[in-house]
Amino acid sequence: MKKLLKWLKGPAAMAALAGVAAAAVVLSVAELIGAFFTARATPVIALGSTFIDFTPPWMKDFAIATFGTNDKAALFVGMGLTIFLLACVLGVVAYRKWALGVAGVLLMGAVIVASVVTRASVKPLEAIPTVLGTVAGLIVLRLLIAPLWRLKSWPEAPADTGAEEPDRPATSRRRFFAAAGITVVGAGIAATGGRLLSAARSNISKAREALQLPTPAKAAAAVPAGVQSPAAGVTPWVTPNGDFYRIDTALSVPEINADDWELRVHGLVEQEVRLTFQDLLDADLIESHVTLTCVSNPVGGNLAGNARWLGLPIREVLKRARPKDGADMVLSTSIDGFSASTPLEVLQDDRDAMLAIGMNGEPLPLEHGYPVRMVVPGLYGFVSATKWVVDLEVTRFADSKAYWTQRGWSERGPIKTMARVEVPKSFAKVPAGRLAIGGTAWAQTRGITKVEVQIDNDPWAEAILSTEASLITWRQWSFDWEATPGPHYIKVRATDGTGEVQTDQRADPVPDGASGWQSVMVTVE
Repeated sequence: MKKLLKWLKGPAAMAALAGVAAAAVVLSVAELIGAFFTARATPVIALGSTFIDFTPPWMKDFAIATFGTNDKAALFVGMGLTIFLLACVLGVVAYRKWALGVAGVLLMGAVIVASVVTRASVKPLEAIPTVLGTVAGLIVLRLLIAPLWRLKSWPEAPADTGAEEPDRPATSRRRFFAAAGITVVGAGIAATGGRLLSAARSNISKAREALQLPTPAKAAAAVPAGVQSPAAGVTPWVTPNGDFYRIDTALSVPEINADDWELRVHGLVEQEVRLTFQDLLDADLIESHVTLTCVSNPVGGNLAGNARWLGLPIREVLKRARPKDGADMVLSTSIDGFSASTPLEVLQDDRDAMLAIGMNGEPLPLEHGYPVRMVVPGLYGFVSATKWVVDLEVTRFADSKAYWTQRGWSERGPIKTMARVEVPKSFAKVPAGRLAIGGTAWAQTRGITKVEVQIDNDPWAEAILSTEASLITWRQWSFDWEATPGPHYIKVRATDGTGEVQTDQRADPVPDGASGWQSVMVTVE
């Protein structure tokens, strides 16, 4: 402990602090200048996005399973700790060998610049914030490290704490800590100013709020009575926009001016097609309730949601493009570089796959794909639900690979039959007597015809199904149980419209979605 305290009071620890202060300047200056560029040009966003690009499937699955929709926040925390440690190391290296410290900082700057310029839709000039931030960080590091070199010649503090402190140079430890502290605070102010300036310069949110959605040529079918499970606590049949799950690769939500948005349809087509946002507003739009599910959803997970979508059927767009013989896939690409591989026939049939511009009666929220995203019933999102979509390439599975297919996931992602228990929650303590069990099941495009519940090792019993709205939406259920004191396990399984019973074979989300029966343990008191 004494050695640690001595080290913390020594020049090496102060050099580490200098490295942290310099790193803060790099990031804050880049953030401030980056307010005049795209958000993807800032170092933290660029580095995080690059990390996501190289994330192996098992790590992505672990992050989502552990942190759910907070996976991006966890990534930022992890990045912050990593940057802090690297900054400490570079500070110490610069103190001991300035040339090596400079080389380390320049290397990190080069890595960040490479991360910036390789992002989709980012121009080389948008590396300017990082370059200027790196230069500012080097200057600050030099200013903070230089006085520490003079510490080497300072006399050691006397063992007798009552003895007189030896004369020190004008630059003292106190002044160093003050300078480092002021630097860090100034960096924080600059970073905050950059965020505020960026927000003030952006008018996308205001444009979205002012957008008036057109009346659909084909309105959504009326939702029949009884779609909501009578069991208290079951999720709403229509998921509010604010509660709808969000899983994507975008660390910074793309902000796209709808007036500048354009979709290019090309590849193995007879005619290339380009659509503007106004083209969509002027088209015959359809409205439909569709349940979406993420392939990373674990058994019993909440990465599923049901909403009312407004958009243009993709089949109408493909009719104009006229795909050539031999094409079997559409590679959709987001403005941030994400891509998904969707079977061509799925986009041409009558399931109402669409280029959506509305969600639950309002324009798409920015984080859910504004101004335009894809909605495809029956497929997991990683092969269909491209947000901020700007490109559709008609191609072949044999010729092109999508973002997650390149990382070990399957090419096609039909949604598996799944049922979950939503009430009571696992490990809940409930009173004895009649207890309402309830939840949701889905098998998009096939529908749910039966849900069964098993208590402990009792025979399976059929639950009461809520009204079915359509084959492309989820279906809720309920089950009344006479609960007796003690611990109990509740299992659930569903049967889809083809007669296939949900499998009990456990499978991880990788490569094509999780499977198995959910089991909930409760204690009856």
